Amino acid sequence: MSSQTFNRYVEVGRVVLVNQGADSGKLAVIAEILDHNRAIVEGPTTGVKRQAIAFRRVNLTPYVLKNLPRGAGPTVVKKHFEAADIAGKWAASSWAKKLAAVERRKQTSDFERFQVMLLKKQRRSVGNLNLAKAKKANKA
Repeated sequence: MSSQTFNRYVEVGRVVLVNQGADSGKLAVIAEILDHNRAIVEGPTTGVKRQAIAFRRVNLTPYVLKNLPRGAGPTVVKKHFEAADIAGKWAASSWAKKLAAVERRKQTSDFERFQVMLLKKQRRSVGNLNLAKAKKANKA
């Protein structure tokens, strides 16, 4: 009767996000599990070369390539990756959008940050005016 709350397991075909090293921020697929600490990953369209990588250097995503055989080669991984449209699903996910927003904020100039500050002040003042009107209407 217990419902299983954890559902992202290390498995062949699991899509991972590399979080350390030269390939940081890129998607890869687990092609083979070596031991309890490492797996062979490959990013067929994202530029991640086939390599052994520690699990502590990747984040498991909710996407899995079903029916990917163990130890699949680059062409098989690429075929499954493109057939499942993982890149499109990832780009539409809130996780990817949040990472893109963080990267965009890192790339802003001083003037762009200043413009954002002014827009936030304008939005805040409009909200405060509406709140004051609503309070005044409730008193009357």
